[in-house]
Amino acid sequence: MANLLNSQDILEKAATEIDKHVGNQRLVQESDMANLPFLQCIIKESLRIHPVAPLLSTHESREDVTVEGYNIPKGTMLIVNIYQIQRDPVNWDEPTKFKPERFETDSMEGKLMIPFGMGRRSCPGELLAMREMGLVLGTLIQCFDWKTVGGEPVDLAEGPLGLSLPMAVPLHVLYRPRLAMMEVLSKL
Repeated sequence: MANLLNSQDILEKAATEIDKHVGNQRLVQESDMANLPFLQCIIKESLRIHPVAPLLSTHESREDVTVEGYNIPKGTMLIVNIYQIQRDPVNWDEPTKFKPERFETDSMEGKLMIPFGMGRRSCPGELLAMREMGLVLGTLIQCFDWKTVGGEPVDLAEGPLGLSLPMAVPLHVLYRPRLAMMEVLSKL
């Protein structure tokens, strides 16, 4: 949500997509997700820039290997830094800029996007998480108008790197129900 508040044009584009494909007579549903590709792009871009877990669990090398000139002895504990991989300027144009549209047009070939890990150790809740993020974010965009307090941009500075990556400054927002959704909201 913080990135969207700093990119009102992207927030408006998502709201327009939801209005077009879902309307204002009901809330966003799981079956709507296939018709909301830009919303999915927003979620992917958010996970790329701000992975929930910036470091994957440790792995132990099974044998002595050399990777890009680095000798890694058997038994070495390795940690994958998703945060850096997904912000690598070799693979991502303007890696720290919030650009959901990159997932509309950019080929993912050669780009490592692994917010849930990969392979047999990937997060078993990936599909559920993506589904829930779509429903929650879609509903928040559909039902409310959002703006920053005092019209100031959100400070996106990150807290200390650890198991999660919190914002350094708490997010404060103003929201109000969208008039077109008042009837639906009054029935909740």
